[in-house]
Amino acid sequence: MRILHTGDWHIGKLVHGLHMTEDQAFLLKQFVSYVKVNIPDVIIIAGDLFDRTVPPVEAVTLLDDIFTEIVINEHIPIIAISGNHDSSERLGFANNILRRQGLHISNDLSAIDVPVIIEDKDGPVHFYLIPYADPAVAKVHFKDDSIKTHDDVYRVCMEKINNAISRANDSGDTTTNGIVTNSAQNNTDVSIRTVCITHGFITGAQTLETSESERPLSIGGTDAVDVHYFEDFNYVALGHLHRPQKVTHDHIRYAGSMLKYSFSEATQKKGMTLVEMDQAGAITHELVTFKPRRDMRVITGMLEDLINKDHYSLSDTNDYILAMLTDGGSLYEPMMALRSIYPNILRLERADMSHLGSEATSMSNRDFKLKDPFELFNEFYVAATEESVDEVAMGSLKGAIETVLKGEGI
Repeated sequence: MRILHTGDWHIGKLVHGLHMTEDQAFLLKQFVSYVKVNIPDVIIIAGDLFDRTVPPVEAVTLLDDIFTEIVINEHIPIIAISGNHDSSERLGFANNILRRQGLHISNDLSAIDVPVIIEDKDGPVHFYLIPYADPAVAKVHFKDDSIKTHDDVYRVCMEKINNAISRANDSGDTTTNGIVTNSAQNNTDVSIRTVCITHGFITGAQTLETSESERPLSIGGTDAVDVHYFEDFNYVALGHLHRPQKVTHDHIRYAGSMLKYSFSEATQKKGMTLVEMDQAGAITHELVTFKPRRDMRVITGMLEDLINKDHYSLSDTNDYILAMLTDGGSLYEPMMALRSIYPNILRLERADMSHLGSEATSMSNRDFKLKDPFELFNEFYVAATEESVDEVAMGSLKGAIETVLKGEGI
């Protein structure tokens, strides 16, 4: 079975005040062309289809156009779940009608143990869908006061799903209570292959790479979910983290976002994950990439160098840019100078001055009463610029400070 795993589209997103819908439409057009040529058996969208609970009209129209092209025109089923950015109620509209056409959207916890079943030449694959659910919502839904964290939510969900898988395996009935689409001749001699789709912060032994554009699910670490719940599935399609990456095991993966949505993602390689599953349930995967309308890059250097043609002619100046300036001292309208070369610059910062807080330069633990104002200023200036104050400037400063001090009667 060929499974195209994607997620975190965030259609309608604003990045530094810029609407990304045109960029998203540009990439999704390539996505549709890829699907028409390569024809996956199913497409998974692991949450955060929209960026906000009430998306703009153009975002809704774009998603509708993509779904229509793939599900109605190409007859390729889509399985999607709601993420923490989505409105689960809105995504659930007309679910019963859409399901008959091959569009399956799970927006609540009511059917987590009822799989969507898709068959290929090797038999059925059971897809179990766990949309994002806040622990408080899950607590009420399951009538279980023990649910306090996101891990608790998955503990209860997986207990129900594992029971459903056991019943299906024991009976050999691969379709009972399931929602079947693209059905081939049922082959009950083939072991049931299982896929889980969910949206959350699934953690394992290694450190996962997160991004600034990901909204925290909770405070204080209660959003972390142990990866061991998912180890027995043949594949686990995750959404929420924006970098494509595995979680401990190769078959438990985040597809990542389709576009860069923050400068913390500037070095990430974006795309979608194409999964090939054989008759025994073993998987292989590859990253499918598309060309964005504009890249998102960080450029670093002195202002004079960044606006020099020898520097900027080597790259696309129409990209979305964060400029990190390493100049010391004041600059005259640097954003205007940069925008004349980089018309889509979104952010301007000065280079990292983290040395200001180091033990060697921090003055928070000094006895200020033992130092005169000139000595304190000189220490601050050196810490901020890593240069000493020149004699002329210090002379002017001394005159100004003495005038102020005399004026205050000190």
